[in-house]
Amino acid sequence: MTRSLVVLAGGRSTRFGATDKALADVAGRPMLAWSLDRLEPVVDDLVVNCRANQRRSLAAALGDRPVRFAVDPVPDRGPVAGTCAGLAVADDGPTLVVGCDMPFFDAATAGRLFRRAAEEADADVAPDAAVPVADGRRQPLGAVYRVESARAACERVGANGRLVDVLDRLDAREVRVPAAACRSLDTPGAVTGAEPELAGRAATR
Repeated sequence: MTRSLVVLAGGRSTRFGATDKALADVAGRPMLAWSLDRLEPVVDDLVVNCRANQRRSLAAALGDRPVRFAVDPVPDRGPVAGTCAGLAVADDGPTLVVGCDMPFFDAATAGRLFRRAAEEADADVAPDAAVPVADGRRQPLGAVYRVESARAACERVGANGRLVDVLDRLDAREVRVPAAACRSLDTPGAVTGAEPELAGRAATR
């Protein structure tokens, strides 16, 4: 069964000023590229959710990476809408959803979640998601979802809802992960602080 990755890159971040956060330089690579490069080994399908006016610049920055784009039909409606758009483009198999600012979420962590999601895949009632738990909190970004169930939950919650509300409507299995795996770089200062650690990691491209 095909495994997909959806990276949410359509949100605006005023903290980065005129720079698109997804394209912010992080240790020599666009931030978005970190998630794609680190997680590509454990997926078969790469999907990037974005606004229509981002698509060209994102495609140029990503070069020859085999990415498909899920463009928001209405921009700036939040992560639930972005997730729904991404899931609509992803293949029907288990799908990992992450934010573009999560460069520490790696293939090993993703692999654990995919395996947990698959453990009961042949059961009469398969789980809707495998969700990482970091510091005692369930993390909707970083979870592996069953596409049909997750899309239905997103539509019920609505674009103005929260991803945790989507998760609450799903039958999810929990996987404990290190807090660092779910760390997000949502400010330029966070990027600066993370660069020495990321620069020391082996590049996959």
